[in-house]
Amino acid sequence: MIVVTRLNGSRFAVNPDLIERIQEHPDTVLLMVNGERYVVTEAMQQVVELIIGYRARVVAAAAQPTVRGEDG
Repeated sequence: MIVVTRLNGSRFAVNPDLIERIQEHPDTVLLMVNGERYVVTEAMQQVVELIIGYRARVVAAAAQPTVRGEDG
């Protein structure tokens, strides 16, 4: 999940896998695959960077070896 900010200042988390498009005109709008639209204060480039960071964390976590208990 990435955390973004609504125009009223409230913050919320959104699943970046469900973002279809990001538009900036001048406000940044997240267009979701289900048709929902969220207007956020972050610039489009900031949202893209949040998504890149999220995906990097997912890949890094997947690459970590899992620790098994004594039962194997």
